[in-house]
Amino acid sequence: MNTPSFTSWFQTETLWGLSLVSLALALAAALGAYLAMSLLLGVAVRRARRLAEAQGGSHRTAGVVYELLAGTSRLLVFVAAVLVGVGMLDLPGRWATRVGQLWFLALALQVGLWGTRAVALGIARYRMHHGLAAAGDAAPFSASATLLSWGLRTLLWATVLLAMLSNLGVNITAFVASLGVGGIALALAVQSILGDLFASLAIAVDKPFDAGDFIVVGGVAGTVQRIGLKTTRIRSLGGEQVVMSNTDLLKQTINNYRYLQERRIVFQFRVPYGTTAEQAEAVPQAVRRIIDTEGQARFDRAHLQGFVENGLQYEVVYIVLDPAYNVYMDLQQRINLSLMRELATLGVDFAVPARTVQLAAPAGGPPPGGFLRVQQPATA
Repeated sequence: MNTPSFTSWFQTETLWGLSLVSLALALAAALGAYLAMSLLLGVAVRRARRLAEAQGGSHRTAGVVYELLAGTSRLLVFVAAVLVGVGMLDLPGRWATRVGQLWFLALALQVGLWGTRAVALGIARYRMHHGLAAAGDAAPFSASATLLSWGLRTLLWATVLLAMLSNLGVNITAFVASLGVGGIALALAVQSILGDLFASLAIAVDKPFDAGDFIVVGGVAGTVQRIGLKTTRIRSLGGEQVVMSNTDLLKQTINNYRYLQERRIVFQFRVPYGTTAEQAEAVPQAVRRIIDTEGQARFDRAHLQGFVENGLQYEVVYIVLDPAYNVYMDLQQRINLSLMRELATLGVDFAVPARTVQLAAPAGGPPPGGFLRVQQPATA
């Protein structure tokens, strides 16, 4: 009796209804396909990287291609190689259909990954184009970048998911209709959140402020750190972080100091009645000399504005050429001190709030013979 050879056994033996020969060929095809696809992918990535370096930036065409190819999933490449090998087997019609569906699922997932990477590259280019931050920086996104990224990724993966469900035989028409009804119910339940979402969209489109701007809104003054989908975070002058709802934020008047180049300053002071006309005329000239000596200020005007209850009121207007608040305060202090010295030289005092009371004579008695003058400190 002859013992069957290994070759005969290998050709005749079956596993799961498939011959070992066909299984070995499928395994070899899968391995060869994986090696070939990995090799081609590696060559394409290296060539795209060289072209990107030659073009001088990752945001050129070659740089975008390189970033997309570098984001190819090795797991999906392996799955594709396995499907190549499985496709060589003599499978029943039902399994052949399943293999075709798996091909579509793997391709759809890879397209979704490429699309997500493309959105990230587009947002990075948007940030660099608008001067928000360099690519890869941890600086906060602007509201428009955040909304755009979130919306594009949601749309991309929703499309991929619906395409995959349709390929698997799911009736997506009824599914989309049910999502519409559920979306209406959800929208009614989260009206406040949607209000903040649309408010952030208004901030992104109208741009009343952006990340990094110094703003004053209500009783809050500080630098905008991050504009999110629901809230905006502001680092106040006191150092604490203030979180404000986007809807409440847009309901108030916002002072944005981003484009402030100069400060127009108006201040007033008073001198007492009894000041001569010559002295009153010399005061605006003295104020002009004081401001003209300051290199960071530009004189506008100084006038005797009027006669008020406590004396002669002057109004002075000048321009600070530096937007920094500390520069303005230092300048105003020097002007005030110089003004005190100039008025002392002219022999003029600052007006002090005072009240003159006339004493009435008692019935049938002599007149009191004078007035009572009471000085009162100025109130804030």
